[in-house]
Amino acid sequence: MIASFDEASTAVLARRLDEDDYPTPFAGLQDWHLMRALAIHRPELARPYVHLVDQEPFDED
Repeated sequence: MIASFDEASTAVLARRLDEDDYPTPFAGLQDWHLMRALAIHRPELARPYVHLVDQEPFDED
């Protein structure tokens, strides 16, 4: 799933997280976990949105 993300789909995810307008808290949490996974596995895509993950930048190498 993460491999299918590109810059456009990452921007859509970030917009949803930034707007924080979810029907349930679990929907928002699901997106947050997805952005966190992108930050770990595809940092080149998530770097502009790392502030949405609410963590310090990290290095998993």
